[in-house]
Amino acid sequence: MDRLTIIKVGGKVVENPDTLNVLLDQFKRISGYKMLVHGGGSTATQIAEKLGIPTQMVDGRRITDAATLDVVTMVYGGLVNKKIVAGLQARNCNALGLTGADLSLVRARKRPVQTVDYGFVGDVEEVNSRELRLLLSENVVPVVAPITHDGNGLLLNTNADTMAAEIAADLAAFFNVYLFYCFEKRGVLLDAEDEASVLFELNYQQFEGFKSEGVINTGMIPKLENAFMAKKRGVREILITNAENIANGRGTRIL
Repeated sequence: MDRLTIIKVGGKVVENPDTLNVLLDQFKRISGYKMLVHGGGSTATQIAEKLGIPTQMVDGRRITDAATLDVVTMVYGGLVNKKIVAGLQARNCNALGLTGADLSLVRARKRPVQTVDYGFVGDVEEVNSRELRLLLSENVVPVVAPITHDGNGLLLNTNADTMAAEIAADLAAFFNVYLFYCFEKRGVLLDAEDEASVLFELNYQQFEGFKSEGVINTGMIPKLENAFMAKKRGVREILITNAENIANGRGTRIL
């Protein structure tokens, strides 16, 4: 099978012009089929604040009321997405900006209220891999923002790490999929303040131990849960790393 590289990049990387340029330069160097899934939470928070809309987070996940949904749709699907697309076009990568609603790429259902009411947050139900494969076959680079739809006209805010994992797992039946979670650190760190404390490999048992000890916490927990899910479903290789190390494969490898 052909190789497909999926880069999921966090908001702190794409929102800084310097790190975004590093990311796009490294992304251009990747051979074979490739696509990018991005976040943009910091920009959404800043714009929401300017509009007087409070931001609420629970365990690294955003509570999305109706006003916040409007903001994240505009920021993720518009501002952040098109900046990435324009940067890729400048590097002769023929990119197409999409959300999960476009071409019905990712259908989700509104998360039911349990201990927390997350509002208009979507849990992925189905990935339309056929459309993605058609785009890839035409050498188009899909750039996917983390907005999904429920099939009945409702847009939903969906965790970008989850979207990347679900897309990667679905496409693993057709490609040798390499999934890179790219954020501002060199990998999973034993000490968040020490860049030299990178774990070069991480299995699920170790993850559970580090989580119970509080070494791995907040937003890193859902990222790694998604990574292990994708690995279990056939993704060939998963790496947690930063923009500088995308091309050389350094970071935390998920076992």
